[in-house]
Amino acid sequence: MKKRILYSVLLTGLSLNLLLGAQIYLSSDQASEKNRRYDHMELFVGVLDKIRKEYVDGDKVSFEELVHSALKGMVSNLDPHSEFMEARKYTDLKSDTEGKFGGIGIEITRLKNDFLTVVAPFEGTPAFNAGILRGDKIIKIEGKSAENTTPTEAVQQLRGEPGSDVTITIARPSLPHPKDFTLTRAVIKVETVKDLDGRTAFPLGDDKIGYVRVTQFGEKTTSELKNALKKLDQQGMRGLILDLRGNPGGLLEQAISVCDLFVPRKQLVVSTDGRSVQSKQEFYAKEPEEYPDLSIVILVNTGSASASEIVAGCLQDLGRAFVMGEKTFGKGSVQSIVPLQDGSALRLTTAYYYTPAHKVIHGKGITPDSVVPLSEEDEQILFLQRVPGGIESLDPEKREIARNVRDVQLDRASDFLRAIIRFAGRSSGARKFAGKL
Repeated sequence: MKKRILYSVLLTGLSLNLLLGAQIYLSSDQASEKNRRYDHMELFVGVLDKIRKEYVDGDKVSFEELVHSALKGMVSNLDPHSEFMEARKYTDLKSDTEGKFGGIGIEITRLKNDFLTVVAPFEGTPAFNAGILRGDKIIKIEGKSAENTTPTEAVQQLRGEPGSDVTITIARPSLPHPKDFTLTRAVIKVETVKDLDGRTAFPLGDDKIGYVRVTQFGEKTTSELKNALKKLDQQGMRGLILDLRGNPGGLLEQAISVCDLFVPRKQLVVSTDGRSVQSKQEFYAKEPEEYPDLSIVILVNTGSASASEIVAGCLQDLGRAFVMGEKTFGKGSVQSIVPLQDGSALRLTTAYYYTPAHKVIHGKGITPDSVVPLSEEDEQILFLQRVPGGIESLDPEKREIARNVRDVQLDRASDFLRAIIRFAGRSSGARKFAGKL
């Protein structure tokens, strides 16, 4: 009995020692990590102080400039979408989604170790009318190399007073040499929802197939889309082509509210997942479905990014739309804006977007249900067909050929919807038809 009690005491003592040892080890490890952090901070401050004291032109460089430069380099090396923004650039960012600003009208990104790349020109803007194309590389702005320029820095340089000029140098695979484009800045007020002719009339053909092109997701996109669908519905629309090609994205809330129109209330539209608790979110449709039986084809291409990928991925996962075209861009990361005390801000990638079926968008893109490739040459000609005077800018012998080039992706989408309407009828719609393919 005494031995049993002794063994129990020894076992308890050993357990306590192990527990205390583990706690001391963990505390020591955490302290070591903390010390390493301070070591690195001490290194940073030491270099900062050394530059201010001994750099030959140190009197021309302030502590603020040095710290801001260090922050820019640190954050820009994380990924192409994270960025430290000085106060004036943060102000510009806040005006981006208000639907009205001065500039040339392009959405740009910068792939790692690459030049600034045009995701898409906004229709009807100076860049669009001058013939800037998706995928163009901006290698110079006003004659200065743009190799290490961030998207926000580029926006700052490209914006200015309406009527003033800015010159950018473009590299394009189809061009033998880089080409300069001198663009006259204008007040950019973007209408985000247009018909096939680039207007807002939204006529419906005899086949009862409506066409709506969403150029980006701005503050008024959902209301504009509702107006367009109402016009088409009043004419007896039975099928819809939702064209998201070249759509660089925009506001998340607008992407969700667009999905609201086509999915049941309380349906999961998109989710986000990251390291923090705040980054783990789910977004659901809030309104009753307005077009439950409408057959839908969504057109996408490599210029379809961000919010447009959320819409395409949601409606594809739920069997609510048939996605056609080419694989999308694959920009599915969440950037959180963190205002800082001096008026600057940190734009930091904090999570990734996931479709309702929990498929990651970032780096993967949305793969169409039916891949319909379009050659670069045909894409450029179709672009010129939409630009005022675009076809006339070609050599005379090429004009007639260009006028006859067909949009094969649009043609395939129309054929697909005609088949649904003819054989399945409005009551079954694309929801059931797509599920059989």
